[in-house]
Amino acid sequence: MQTQQQRRNWKPIIQQFDRAIGKKGVIRRKEELLTYECDGLASYRQRPALVVLPKTTEEVAAAVKICHDNDIPWVARGAGTGLSGGALPVEDCVLIVTARMNRILKVDLDNQQVVVQPGVINNWVTQTVSGAGFYYAPDPSSQIICSIGGNVAENSGGVHCLKYGVTTNHVLGVKVVVPDGSVVDFGGQIPEMPGYDLMGVFVGSEGTLGIATEITLRILKTPEAICVLLADFETIEAAGAAVAGIISAGIIPAGMEIMDNLSINAVEDVVATGCYPRDAGAILLVELDGLQVEVAAGKKRVAKICKEMGARSLTTASDSETRLKLWKGRKAAFAAAGHMSPNYFVQDGVIPRTKLAGVLKEIEALSERSGYAIANVFHAGDGNLHPLILYDESVEGAFEEVEKVGGEILTLCVQAGGSISGEHGIGADKNCYMPQMFNEVDLETMQYVREAFNEKGLANPGKLFPTPRTCGEAANAQKIAQMKGAQLF
Repeated sequence: MQTQQQRRNWKPIIQQFDRAIGKKGVIRRKEELLTYECDGLASYRQRPALVVLPKTTEEVAAAVKICHDNDIPWVARGAGTGLSGGALPVEDCVLIVTARMNRILKVDLDNQQVVVQPGVINNWVTQTVSGAGFYYAPDPSSQIICSIGGNVAENSGGVHCLKYGVTTNHVLGVKVVVPDGSVVDFGGQIPEMPGYDLMGVFVGSEGTLGIATEITLRILKTPEAICVLLADFETIEAAGAAVAGIISAGIIPAGMEIMDNLSINAVEDVVATGCYPRDAGAILLVELDGLQVEVAAGKKRVAKICKEMGARSLTTASDSETRLKLWKGRKAAFAAAGHMSPNYFVQDGVIPRTKLAGVLKEIEALSERSGYAIANVFHAGDGNLHPLILYDESVEGAFEEVEKVGGEILTLCVQAGGSISGEHGIGADKNCYMPQMFNEVDLETMQYVREAFNEKGLANPGKLFPTPRTCGEAANAQKIAQMKGAQLF
């Protein structure tokens, strides 16, 4: 039986894309398409039928309109660093890649905002404005390679999200190509626009509502003083208790990160900072910023709390070079995991800070039961865990077992009162776990919002929400249709 892709006549469709974007912006050769068959979650792969590389809003709109008119599913992709399969192609789809849309369009220091195209790399924003004393706060570990468009799609966070919030807290407005090819604007140039918060709906929608082609970002003034403290503990539970103690004391650091012993040794093997004690059960990195007097007082209080919670030693750094050295290992943690094992599978659950010690013990027990080593690296301040499950994909059945271990970790997070994602998104990886957090009515209501933008279901199909095969939605299809017919939404 022929597949849909084989039945579809691609020749006239490719000609339409050639006219709209230019032949150099259309990738069709099978060997070149292999480059785009996965995002950062490389265990899931699917070759797209076609890849297009627009440069402007008009070209994106033309590409989406061609897909809409020909009933072709499409998936948006930025730098491809996502870790949940959000940019994973689906069968017979067009992949719309925004990598060539990499211009910073406007810098407005007076109003503390920057307008960028979606392909602009996260770290470029800070580099552009740092000379004038500003910076862009959201800083994922992949900030030197991930794009702003992808950050908007996944609502990415980073080290500084504890104090300054995630991407949605720093996006003022977006120009969006919606799934019928129309161009609309959400938000504006001020933090709170009147009317429905459509921009809030769009940020974090994982490419299911459209493609952002221009993004207005809020930038912040560089703090007067910054100090980083590194405390090492005998156990990861003690480090978690220190986190809870710091927050309960009313101190809100710019960031707090924990790494366990496995991660410590991995990064020291790779980047050799010489800062992380190899025999420590865990290290805690705390960054304080603000006025000079505020940071000085905060440093003393944090040091006192860490000592009370069992810190063996403390290192502090206020100069830029030493601060960067202390952070270097944490920023390289995911890359270092690749040197510990042929493969690793990363999860992204969130738990209340007060549950850190208990959940970490459960993850340790799960590691022992499953036989798979788990390295723990996480944003401790907001309870965003990033357990790295180490395995070898050449061993038959290993990946399926590791997926189950990852699912058990997500279940632990939900049972502790947390969430199945903090910043990596749901994508293709975690959509079947959505019913653990949301009931049927919740999921149906979310689908209504999606369908209001994406009536044909062509924009990033199969992502974010559970499928009938995995989550039993097919049994509710008639009920949903009846509710729509009664115009209950």
